[in-house]
Amino acid sequence: MPWVSSRGREKRFMSEFLPKVLQLKRRDDGAYQAPHPEFDPEGRGVVFSGQLLAQMIMAADAELGTTLEVKSIQAIFSRTGTYEAPLTLRTETTHAGRSFGSVTVTAHQGDRLLSRGLLLLSSDEPDLIRHGPALDPAPAPPEGLEVDARSQCFPGAESRTIPEPDAFATDGTPLLAFWLRHPEGLPSTAAQQAVLAWSQPGEIIGLALRPHSEKVRIEDAHRTLSTGVIAHTIHFQDRFDLADSVFVQQAATVAGRGRVYGEGRVFDRAGRLVSTFSQDSMVRAAPQPIDPKKGL
Repeated sequence: MPWVSSRGREKRFMSEFLPKVLQLKRRDDGAYQAPHPEFDPEGRGVVFSGQLLAQMIMAADAELGTTLEVKSIQAIFSRTGTYEAPLTLRTETTHAGRSFGSVTVTAHQGDRLLSRGLLLLSSDEPDLIRHGPALDPAPAPPEGLEVDARSQCFPGAESRTIPEPDAFATDGTPLLAFWLRHPEGLPSTAAQQAVLAWSQPGEIIGLALRPHSEKVRIEDAHRTLSTGVIAHTIHFQDRFDLADSVFVQQAATVAGRGRVYGEGRVFDRAGRLVSTFSQDSMVRAAPQPIDPKKGL
């Protein structure tokens, strides 16, 4: 059965223009079968956290997306998944109102619970008040930057990193910034959000390791370093169009006690803040060598 939601024909028509990895299939028991990407994002057979975030957004939209849009997602990644097994998403609607709704989405592989996300959905209402930070100073435009040869962004999306490999804030926090674009049109707000969500989690751990290169390297991850995203939260402040590029700023704000806390902001080409996010990750020495195909 193709894409199903309360939007009926309109939603099924829109599904034809969705990237395949966002095309969930609803089963007879009400759960959703979530496809895996054609290429492994990390190259080690372990389901990528960004994929789970993106597909949870699509599942919540399928449940409540008639008049509501995803406002935030808070996800915890409890266990690793594998690309050798099917991925199932189960939803539970807590509330479905005119202004707000909330959905819990749980990712399973067989009896193994991988992750659970809590999503808040909201209607679009006219401004009574409005303010927000502006992007200042303006970054180098993406047209003058090369597309990154390797990234953990959404399949088919283009990232262009600002060439400042040693960028730090005045307080010493390591920083990273890149332009993100999906050259093909996306048919819905949920699809735009899903592509952005997929593209957020992959860089913060490596960014946190950068000031400690004399001691550890990102190449040691999943071998002699035990690393992984444990929780990720995204807020969507406004709509955006990835065909026109968005600017993503990331900071590995705190590292210590075997953990990393990072955060980020996303601006559109006009300099408007459209999304914010934060992440809790694990970075610790492995007591013994890790099989990168199975463990963190």
